[in-house]
Amino acid sequence: MADVLKKVPVREQDPKVRATNFDEVCLGYNKEEAIEEANRCIGCKNAKCMQGCPVSINIPAFIAQVKEGNIEEAYKVISESSALPAICGRVCPQESQCEGKCIRGIKGEAISIGKLERFVADWARENGIKPTAPAQKNGHKVAVIGSGPSGLTCAGDLAKLGYDVTIFEALHKAGGVLVYGIPEFRLPKDAVVEKEVENVKSLGVKIETNVVIGKSTTVDALMDEEGFEAVFIGSGAGLPMFMGIPGENANGVFSANEFLTRNNLMKAFREDYDTPIARGKKVAVVGGGNVAMDAARTALRLGGEVHIVYRRSEAELPARVEEVHHAKEEGIIFDLLTNPKEILVDENGWVKGMRCIRMELGEPDASGRRRPVEVPGSEFELELDTVIMSLGTSPNPLISSTTIGLDINKRKCIIADEETGKTSKEGVYAGGDAVTGAATVILAMGAGKAAAKGIHEFLSNKDK
Repeated sequence: MADVLKKVPVREQDPKVRATNFDEVCLGYNKEEAIEEANRCIGCKNAKCMQGCPVSINIPAFIAQVKEGNIEEAYKVISESSALPAICGRVCPQESQCEGKCIRGIKGEAISIGKLERFVADWARENGIKPTAPAQKNGHKVAVIGSGPSGLTCAGDLAKLGYDVTIFEALHKAGGVLVYGIPEFRLPKDAVVEKEVENVKSLGVKIETNVVIGKSTTVDALMDEEGFEAVFIGSGAGLPMFMGIPGENANGVFSANEFLTRNNLMKAFREDYDTPIARGKKVAVVGGGNVAMDAARTALRLGGEVHIVYRRSEAELPARVEEVHHAKEEGIIFDLLTNPKEILVDENGWVKGMRCIRMELGEPDASGRRRPVEVPGSEFELELDTVIMSLGTSPNPLISSTTIGLDINKRKCIIADEETGKTSKEGVYAGGDAVTGAATVILAMGAGKAAAKGIHEFLSNKDK
């Protein structure tokens, strides 16, 4: 009899092997393992796990179907709430959401809800099961800007309600941050992302790529000239932040955004693509979030010795525990309580190192985390040829600056109601990173879901 207090272990590629390839690290459950893990679930009546899920998946109901081996039924339950289950099962921070609230986790280990969701979605894909399209259209046209997690979710939910939905994507490929931001070894593009996008299209959603709203056309033109009655802005946050330290303009300094986009969307890691990318021998990634881990693990696979430079301690790292664990296993060096002061540049304008200072933690700041304070006289130099800045991103102001009557805050984020996605401009809704600044895939999906509900209410009232 298996120990019900412990998770069924999930198979992974060996760290030494995977550090040299871009294949998926986590191999997921097979059917027997999934059923065994599902049987650990006690099927709470007042399920706390659902309260932790931003898109309110009926977790006990789908797990109950897995227990019985009814995987298609489990997929139907998940599909009622989520348009992207194979993605969420891989990249959601379950430990702080559904699994963080799991009752089983009080005395033992929480149920592997994410791994079960991933198994169900992968099984459905492998067996050709797709979400069901609505029987008829309701005659209303809605435009969605951006094909990332919030846009795909909003579009999928509206399509299920019978709306005629068109997504406008600035890049040449749909998926937003899912294709340009998250590496192949965490989220396979062809096998997973593309198939989830196809599922949204199978609901009747149209996707137009290479359309830059604010350049190709505007929000006002979509509404006034093209007959869209509502617009959802899910354009993400693609504008990288920098530290403003000396030497930051040197050759060999990149934003994590550019570095990852070259590798993930433009396939620089593949021999059959000629996308140029920095293959640094000694690389520092400045930052401690999931994007920093992604950039560091990518640089490692491209042949570098890689350091994560972060000004707080491990307890404050914002990245998921699983990502930090994987990075350490693969050989990433963590220089914690360390802050860059200057990027050192050689006579030809290339990075040759970074001057850093040791930090210690003082009193908590406004975020509740202890504020890092410099340790006097503790400066030292790291010898480097590449620096990747992973300090967060903010929304590109292109859409807000070309849309009349759309209010933004001082961080250039669109101001929108959390419950409905409603903005200051009638008929225009927004959600995801364009509203919050850089956050998680699942929170963006939650915002897309809320906005779909808001748009549905708005257009239903117009019909009365």
